Amino acid sequence: MGRKDDVRDRDWDKELAEVDRLLNNIPGHVPAPPPVRAPGGARPAGAPAAGPRKLSTREWVGTWIRVGLGLLIGIGMTQWPYTHGCGLKLWFYLLGVGAVVAAGVWSSISSWRRHLGLAHVLSQGLVIWGLVLAAREVLPRVHYARDIATWMCP
Repeated sequence: MGRKDDVRDRDWDKELAEVDRLLNNIPGHVPAPPPVRAPGGARPAGAPAAGPRKLSTREWVGTWIRVGLGLLIGIGMTQWPYTHGCGLKLWFYLLGVGAVVAAGVWSSISSWRRHLGLAHVLSQGLVIWGLVLAAREVLPRVHYARDIATWMCP
């Protein structure tokens, strides 16, 4: 028998009870309350824990649609058809940038809850892209960048 079999054959309830007994002998140790189990919900010793729930097709497609829409908005912002140097056009551009960040956060939350790694990475990239677009417009207007710009047109 190998080491793996020894681990499986141990009585873990006995082992943990011994650890608790030793901890309770330490002066100043406050014992933890016993774990609360639902009536009739206790699983037998040695039974495997419940695995992650199966992701439905609707949830998977919904998350990827959110990510795709966010990416389309993010890419579309690079093709903004109007000048956005100052005034109302700048504010509309910043509203679009806010939509990129919001889409990134929305798809990021969805992908995190559904454990979709690639979708989550793309969503985080979308948030970062939106923040970069915002920084390009905001930093010169708060006199942080070398070039100085104005919020309103003269």
